[in-house]
Amino acid sequence: MLLTVPPNPALDLTWHVDLLTFGETHRADAGAMRAGGKGINVARVAHAQGASVLAVSTAGGRSGVELAAELGASGVPHRLVAVVGSTRQSIALVDEALGDTTVVNERGVNPSDPEWAALLGEVVDALPGAQVLVISGSVPPGAPETLVPLLIGTAQDAGVPVIVDTSGPALLRAADAGASVVKPNAAELVEATGLTDPVEGARSLIARGVGLVLLSLGADGMLAVTESDVLHARLDAPLSGNPTGAGDAGVAACAVLLADGIRDPETILRRATAWSAAAVLMPLAGEISDDWSALEQRLVVAPFAAPPREDPL
Repeated sequence: MLLTVPPNPALDLTWHVDLLTFGETHRADAGAMRAGGKGINVARVAHAQGASVLAVSTAGGRSGVELAAELGASGVPHRLVAVVGSTRQSIALVDEALGDTTVVNERGVNPSDPEWAALLGEVVDALPGAQVLVISGSVPPGAPETLVPLLIGTAQDAGVPVIVDTSGPALLRAADAGASVVKPNAAELVEATGLTDPVEGARSLIARGVGLVLLSLGADGMLAVTESDVLHARLDAPLSGNPTGAGDAGVAACAVLLADGIRDPETILRRATAWSAAAVLMPLAGEISDDWSALEQRLVVAPFAAPPREDPL
């Protein structure tokens, strides 16, 4: 079973507009609403691909009621801890003309200490049946600094590998706690480490205790960085579509393989890149195209060659 924990779930709202013009009024057809946040998207993708999953998170306020209702209708197994603060909302505006997506994420409300304790209790109860723990998404402002390390340590004590997809100081704490895999994107890696070279940034996380860094490069594919190797996977031609949730699909691929006992970085990189690309072809986060296997066949995988640095004038 894949156990996913989104510390900061969201009610995802998506609208498609013909052309997004800042400062102007737009008209759109009825938008889509679904339970989201990275960890829920991971569970949704893995569940659709036949994996056994359980998403454990929080829900509060009117948006939390709507999140719980949609998640219940989706069929994705889940346990939600009731909290006082309202579940945040995430708004995606898809520009049909340019193929771009603009996203506005609310920061979220920090649960109380008893509410966090209740969430941890649900995780502890579920861990005996888990093959992998995924901690995915942002943490709300004011969340305890010990939250992510505590979740990682609890899983490690149970012999369960941990994948973490987060940003900022929480990413560094996950590395220090010895996460098995972390999956930042390029901007998150620079923000967390202060290093602009992607390999140096990834290796700095490995030096802290991470086993494998999967680094999303957007349209340029993905890197798999270990202590000794750096592999780059990319499609033979770029895709257009909605990139929201592409990274979550990559995490889902990694989690499914780890749950099956597969640890080979290249195998994980290929599947994660293919599922990420397949997510771009879908209108909503939490879905991947059935053509993912064909996309995997189109991947170009090779040792990573960083572009040469320009000499300063």
